[in-house]
Amino acid sequence: EWVDLGLSVKWATCNVGASKPEEYGDYFAWGETEPKEDYSWATYKYCKGTHTTMTKYCSNAEYGYNGFVDGRTSLAVNDDAARANWGGSWRMPTYEEQIELRDNCEWTWTTQNGVNGYIIVSKHNGNSIFLPAAGIRVNTGFQYFEDRCYYLSNSVEYNNPHVLSLLHLYSSWCCGAKSRDCGNPVRAVCW
Repeated sequence: EWVDLGLSVKWATCNVGASKPEEYGDYFAWGETEPKEDYSWATYKYCKGTHTTMTKYCSNAEYGYNGFVDGRTSLAVNDDAARANWGGSWRMPTYEEQIELRDNCEWTWTTQNGVNGYIIVSKHNGNSIFLPAAGIRVNTGFQYFEDRCYYLSNSVEYNNPHVLSLLHLYSSWCCGAKSRDCGNPVRAVCW
């Protein structure tokens, strides 16, 4: 299901892998479409074991395996966790769509059914979504669990392709960057 917040896309009511808004759902390394147990460079699909051995989505030879560069900074459809798991027109949001969500909604830290997170209310029509503070997965553990929200976008930084752009929320709203081998939840969008 989706919610119309009066923006350019409609936002899902829950995370990929969840059945309720307050469930964390599955965690995905950027560009991977299946959850896993270990989120590290050693297990990351698009490198040869380190952040300087990228084999896909690399725009800087310094980070590419043997100087590999393909210049891609946005996910192909078959590497999009939302599309792979939900099908249809579902996809991961662009970084610009995350910024649009930030700028056109009111954000309030709250607890919903015992889960910390943000209630996000549209300034246009009053409709809302809830983003749980699911933290991130690093190696085999969790970080910032119940304290921060990290949500994947479909893009990596051009000059630093080992870093992805994402929605990063805690005491104040911000967009930030994180290593793309980490496991993050996905809140999908559709047309």
